[in-house]
Amino acid sequence: MRPYRILPLLLLAGLAPPAHAEIYKCTDPAGRVTYTNDRSLARGCVRLQSDQPVSSVPAPVRRPAAAATRETPQSADFPRVSPNEQRGRDDARRQVLQEEMRTEEQKLAEAEKALSEQESIRLGDERNYQKVLDRVQPFKDRVELHKRNVEALRREISSLR
Repeated sequence: MRPYRILPLLLLAGLAPPAHAEIYKCTDPAGRVTYTNDRSLARGCVRLQSDQPVSSVPAPVRRPAAAATRETPQSADFPRVSPNEQRGRDDARRQVLQEEMRTEEQKLAEAEKALSEQESIRLGDERNYQKVLDRVQPFKDRVELHKRNVEALRREISSLR
């Protein structure tokens, strides 16, 4: 039964006339190439052979090489910070980072304490050791998170001048 349903569709597809148009390649005085199928716009253009493939995707825009280099601003109106003001900013940043470090170390100690408490407890329904691991895993994850935060803060503080 299926071939009888597909047959009319194939016959209709075979009856559709193929699309055909004459394509012209035009080059303007600036050297830009465009393609058109409009005869009125194709004055002085070259007609392309019909067996050549044609793409409607525009070419990528080329940027000049000078724009690729990035220069730092050297103008007089560029804001400058005095060395004393910069030192003050660095000191304030160091204090903030050290305070965050103390807070994170406290949270790490609390997380490690909670993990050790959970590891020492064995609930009655946890005969299967995987249940213990599943229950303790969030506590291990929390400890690892705080350890990574402490290490990141140590690296940040050590990179200060």
